[in-house]
Amino acid sequence: MARWQPDAPGRLAAAALDLFEERGYENTTVIGIAERAGLTKSTFFRHFPDKREVLFGESAMTGLLAGAIAAAPAAAGPLEAVAHALDVLGREVFADDRREFSARRQAVLDANPELREREARKRIGLVDAMTEALEHRGVPGRTARVAAKLGALAWEIAHDEWIATNGEDFASLVRQVLAEVREVSAAC
Repeated sequence: MARWQPDAPGRLAAAALDLFEERGYENTTVIGIAERAGLTKSTFFRHFPDKREVLFGESAMTGLLAGAIAAAPAAAGPLEAVAHALDVLGREVFADDRREFSARRQAVLDANPELREREARKRIGLVDAMTEALEHRGVPGRTARVAAKLGALAWEIAHDEWIATNGEDFASLVRQVLAEVREVSAAC
């Protein structure tokens, strides 16, 4: 690819995923990723601190979640505000055209303990961001944390189902899981 083409981070992520699948995570270098993407090593490091981070877009996702929670209707309760944010996430991040990439990415994560550990830390950061966004809406701390953790659980279950199917969209799956969460908590 020519260096002038747009979306360097996306190109680097796609190249990294291809190489991680072809060569394995341990046998892939930053230089190899940059070359596959048609970019330089310095361009790689402008966007990512290391090869592990190329598959994680935490800062963008954190901002998207926090903004969507803030933009939820004023009358929305804590879990409904989280559901609103996950709807936005479904439209912006987990659109149908990203399903194959997401499934391939998950397979690479599942095969590499270092990446699974990074994914777990990313999820903790996202729960913290959702908690903080809920607290900014006036939700008490413990309630905000419970809603954020339930949202993260729904997200994880829906994501696993979404990448395993070609049918339902991510937002619908999240809403179904959240409905089940409500039913289970009401039964308790």
